Amino acid sequence: MAGPKNALMTDDAAPAGEGAADRAVRRRRGRRVPAPALVLGSVCSVQIGQALGKGLFGTVGGPWGAVALRLGLAAALLLAVWRPRLPERRGDLLAVLALGTAIAGMNLVYPALRHLPLGAAVTIQLTGPLVVSLLAVRRRRDAAWGLLAVVGLFLFTDPGSARSLPLIGVAFAVASAVAMGTYLLLSRHVGARMTGGGPLALAVAWAALLSLPAGVAESGTRLLAPAALALGLLVAVLSAAVPYSLELTALRRLPARTVGVLQSLEPVVAGLAGAVLLDETLSAAQWAATGCIALASAGAVSGTARRPDGGEQISAYR
Repeated sequence: MAGPKNALMTDDAAPAGEGAADRAVRRRRGRRVPAPALVLGSVCSVQIGQALGKGLFGTVGGPWGAVALRLGLAAALLLAVWRPRLPERRGDLLAVLALGTAIAGMNLVYPALRHLPLGAAVTIQLTGPLVVSLLAVRRRRDAAWGLLAVVGLFLFTDPGSARSLPLIGVAFAVASAVAMGTYLLLSRHVGARMTGGGPLALAVAWAALLSLPAGVAESGTRLLAPAALALGLLVAVLSAAVPYSLELTALRRLPARTVGVLQSLEPVVAGLAGAVLLDETLSAAQWAATGCIALASAGAVSGTARRPDGGEQISAYR
């Protein structure tokens, strides 16, 4: 666990015995990588992890087993890194449980992936935080981003085409989008009440508990097969530990708004990951839809007013 723990270490949590000069050297080394590159690395890591997660379906027998394995291993990793204590205040505990429930809902994107290409599912999922961002804008001209998103969703239906998206896959993706928008609001609330990665670790653990019954019912003992555990651990690292570490580092050096704009590239990266790793294709109209929604997300995030309460959003978890 030494690698992830070092990656998640803050400047205040320096190794014992480290002097000011050593800390200064460590900071300079950490800043050799441009902060935007850290965010883009996080985006790529998440989507590669999701592509591998879809590949996990065949190993464990379906998406519910993949979700249970992914969340279970991610929870074990985050709990080992952060070693959190249960919140003492009832309100804090309820907030963490609500956040974990939203994280479990976000993972409905995996059942969607049984029916949809990765790029399509991720793009629809992005509409959840997009709606949250649009509700926060303060200028009428920013409503144009909402119109662009509607155009993108219309293009995604690919009207009159045999490549139109299956309704059941769209339904799961929309449910995941709603959960992701809820997660965005809850993470801001939890981030304003508590600090550090402990709340996220506890929330992911709760999400894993919620997903476990469906995963066991679908996959049974296949969840414990060595091949499943190895691939599941890789998915958990790529979609949790690595992006979370990169985002935490980037958020120390970039405004949260800038990070959000860069993360709006996720649908495009997801489409490319699906093409390279899963041999999936999108139609020209669906690629245009992906571009519309990614651009709408970037525009909406860049136009969102800064929060007056100083609340800090917990780093995104897919």
